[in-house]
Amino acid sequence: MVTEIKLGLCNPPEPIYLYVKNAELGGESYLWYHYDIEREKTIPVSQKALTGYLSELRFTTKEFKGKDNLKLDIVVSADGVYVIRSGVETNFTKSFLLAASGIQDFSKPLIIAANAGEQNTVFCNLYDAVTKTRIEREWNKNADWGTLINDIQSRLGGTSLTIPSIAETPVAPAKLSVVPQPVPTQDLRVKNIRTLLDYPLDLVKEWLEFQDVDRPSLLHISKINELVKTMCLAWAADKCDYPNHAESSYQNQVVNAVASSADELTAIKGWMQQLQTANQNSKFKIQNLHQ
Repeated sequence: MVTEIKLGLCNPPEPIYLYVKNAELGGESYLWYHYDIEREKTIPVSQKALTGYLSELRFTTKEFKGKDNLKLDIVVSADGVYVIRSGVETNFTKSFLLAASGIQDFSKPLIIAANAGEQNTVFCNLYDAVTKTRIEREWNKNADWGTLINDIQSRLGGTSLTIPSIAETPVAPAKLSVVPQPVPTQDLRVKNIRTLLDYPLDLVKEWLEFQDVDRPSLLHISKINELVKTMCLAWAADKCDYPNHAESSYQNQVVNAVASSADELTAIKGWMQQLQTANQNSKFKIQNLHQ
């Protein structure tokens, strides 16, 4: 789908960062804000919720007063790309992870809301954007936060990696000085699959240009899944006698396997091997018939 491009003056298509904080500025209370780096100015955001599609989770390390602080970036696709950045130890991040961990289908829009707590704390409430119902999840201070992040990222289409442990109490600055292993982005997902399939990079760039973006992470997860399927079926084009066989086997051995928490790259490798074996057997039978 090609969206209409509005010509003329505009702002650069950069992500909009939202930082979480329960504070007051100039008599105005707010729960999250923008930050103008050039003017070193905090800009309160009056709206308390953001509606969009959860795209990915990733870690970033920011220096504050000479110390490294580990942050979780919650990437949301809406009228633009939004990044909600919050400390991994905060109540906002933990309440978000608990609620998001109960969602199985991220193809539907969510409402991510900041909710004020006691003593300047901020919690996160999630709602189904269509039904406006809150996604409930009991508080669990002993939850395995690393596993929750991996599970959510896996359902978003990312590949699970070892994630630094997130303790209930603040992590010592010495531990935070270690650069964390990042949660892989959708860009890395597409790159790994494209490399495995030996799919031409130019064709990926052309496909992205048609979507009016320059990298996969700017797309909704359903579009990225479509790109992955396109690459896989292109590879399988000369491996099957019947076109529908490649698509049906891809659905069964890759899509359904990933939905059951299987690693995507492993599933694709197994699918490729199965098609190659079937193709070789088919050629062998044909050769025997002509002998």
